[in-house]
Amino acid sequence: MHRRALFKAAGLAALFGAVGSTLDARPAAADPVWHTMFRDWVPEIFAPLPDPPEHSPAIVIGSGFGAAVTALRLAEAGVVNTVLERGSRWPNDPWREIFTGDDLPDGRGFWHRTDFTGVTKVPMHFAKFGGVLDCTEYPGIDVWRAAAVGGGSVIFSGAMIAPERRFFDEVFRGSVAYDELDRVYYPRVRQMLRLDPIPPDIYASAPFAHSRAWDDQVRKAGYQPQPNDSIFTWDILRAELAGAMRSSATVARSNLGNSNGAKFDLNQNYLRYAQETGRSAIFAGHRVDSIGKDGGRYTVVVSKLAPTGEVLGTRTLTCDRLFLGAGSIGTSELLVRARATGTLPDLNEHVGEGWGTNGDVVLARGASSVAGFGQGVPSASRIMDESTVPVTLENWYIPGIPFETGALASLGMVLDPARTRFGYDRAGNSVGLSWSTRNRDEVVAAARAVDRRIAERADALVEYGALGYDANALFTAHPLGGAVLGQATDGYGRVHGYPGLYVMDGAAMPGSAGAVNPSLTITALAERNIEEIVRSGR
Repeated sequence: MHRRALFKAAGLAALFGAVGSTLDARPAAADPVWHTMFRDWVPEIFAPLPDPPEHSPAIVIGSGFGAAVTALRLAEAGVVNTVLERGSRWPNDPWREIFTGDDLPDGRGFWHRTDFTGVTKVPMHFAKFGGVLDCTEYPGIDVWRAAAVGGGSVIFSGAMIAPERRFFDEVFRGSVAYDELDRVYYPRVRQMLRLDPIPPDIYASAPFAHSRAWDDQVRKAGYQPQPNDSIFTWDILRAELAGAMRSSATVARSNLGNSNGAKFDLNQNYLRYAQETGRSAIFAGHRVDSIGKDGGRYTVVVSKLAPTGEVLGTRTLTCDRLFLGAGSIGTSELLVRARATGTLPDLNEHVGEGWGTNGDVVLARGASSVAGFGQGVPSASRIMDESTVPVTLENWYIPGIPFETGALASLGMVLDPARTRFGYDRAGNSVGLSWSTRNRDEVVAAARAVDRRIAERADALVEYGALGYDANALFTAHPLGGAVLGQATDGYGRVHGYPGLYVMDGAAMPGSAGAVNPSLTITALAERNIEEIVRSGR
């Protein structure tokens, strides 16, 4: 007990006290001063923004996984398209700090807010700016989503995993055939994004000691860790380890971007390939405020935004076909508002339904020994437990803290049937939702039980549960649903009642990805759906 108490004190001091004291010492500064520094550090995002055409054969709203697939496949089919993205187009550089870190973040990290409390529960304050992570607060849940060209591929931790067939079928209930994805579209995405597990030499390196310790513990608890496919470019991690470029993915940086391009994000594949066709153009800094229809054309009202938040102008664009890829929240907001305000009055009753969190829980358990663990980002492995409900635990890292803490982190994903729906507030012209505290507690309990079982069987030294730091489901980074396939749309994303209007992103998912990260399934569904849309011509 004495040894456990000692490690508890040491681990918590490193994990929370050191970070908190550093943040308290941070000097305050007026926003314009910070904006000047951001301009010096990343001048590319302050370049004048070009204007999209008044009319396009197709407009794609958003630039994340579903939108990027759509833009490329339309362009390859000869369809000229305009991609609208509210966030900036951030560059990569082997030595510059393009993105901020989780440890002491500044405004480059967050979309027009001045404070943030992340998984460590330490409040952070910074200048308001158009950074890459939008934390949208709803009753019962905070939703983390991207605001950048490349969408979620810029800020996620890179794991891309297919669900087991039985869980997929339970979630999709026959609206999509698993065999079709497994045979054609999952392999296509894996090839496009160069997905593969962490190589042995990187797994054996110092920053991934936490991954090896995690695997050792789950084996002691009777589980066999399964390797995770990842989107990272391993040669860039090797360069970091060799000191040939600024460290990022090997020192706990990912949630707010990898400055050196360690993630093979959508800017390096689908979006780049789309632009190279000459038939797809991406317009950063263009927020879509509303959509509608005028005769035979769709209308899109856009605000042009400076990175500092000023509205530089508002225009109404038109298109023959409109593809929604603004993510679960963005796409659902546009559709729910369009139905409520009468700009698309024939949207059916299922628009806004079926939203869920993918059962996300962030967990921490004590290590079994103190051995100088690093905090490399790519997730090496996962386990599945079905002792109560299906729970996946995924080897994770502690964001922004690249040193020994006595903690091993996991991302839990519970196969959770809970769903909610979006509502519309006419007074504020706003769209929102609420999430059940009871549901959140049930998800935490299921994931916590598995993590504690591992800790007990592996003789973990640090006990975080007594202080409430062992499990957190106050946020989700995997918002799903709101315009579900086979309900708000047909089986391929065509919105009921509106020919030429399509849902191509996580809004089409039925609130869960089957106890795994959703990005691979979102991308595969987009590949499947756009292939049918192009083939059929409708």
